[in-house]
Amino acid sequence: MKQEKDTSADVEVRIYSIATSLTESIIFLDEIEGSRILPIWIGPMEAQAIAIRLSGYPSPRPMTHDLLFSVIKTLGLTVNRVTITDIVENTYYSHLHLAEPSGANLRLVDSRPSDAVAVAVRFGCPIFINEQVFEKTQVLSKPITEDEVVKFKHDLKNLKPNDIIGQLLGGKLQGPDGQAEDGEDEEEEGEEDNEQA
Repeated sequence: MKQEKDTSADVEVRIYSIATSLTESIIFLDEIEGSRILPIWIGPMEAQAIAIRLSGYPSPRPMTHDLLFSVIKTLGLTVNRVTITDIVENTYYSHLHLAEPSGANLRLVDSRPSDAVAVAVRFGCPIFINEQVFEKTQVLSKPITEDEVVKFKHDLKNLKPNDIIGQLLGGKLQGPDGQAEDGEDEEEEGEEDNEQA
């Protein structure tokens, strides 16, 4: 764990939408006091973990992120925020901000953004993105009118992630072979060749 860092350049965001298929998913995070939306490719299991918690339907047995929630609470700690801190070579990085309920003894724990968001929705804590992340990657702009919002959300539900790249991002964001992903180096994970989350 690391010591708490300066958070003055962090922008608060919320989950705007999740688009998913059998093999990949995209989570869209939009800034609360602004017009930018950041899309991040995540794995379908992580997308499911986020969606299940947002739906309000409890899992019959604790899933991995439910277990992590219980362990943190049992240790007398809480997650008071999560922050997507950087993007390096198409991989996003983030931190869980752990603390005692009083706010004392703040610590940072390295995390993939998909896991951080899945934990955040369980703790009900805010999600932040460092400003440098917005500067380093392609972002979307939020629809302005109500009709645009309805159409945008309709498109997200009916398009596959690859379609979103071409139709919503105008081909400016790279596809699955080179898109900015939520993950870690394959040597560390030892899993898929093109790991997403």
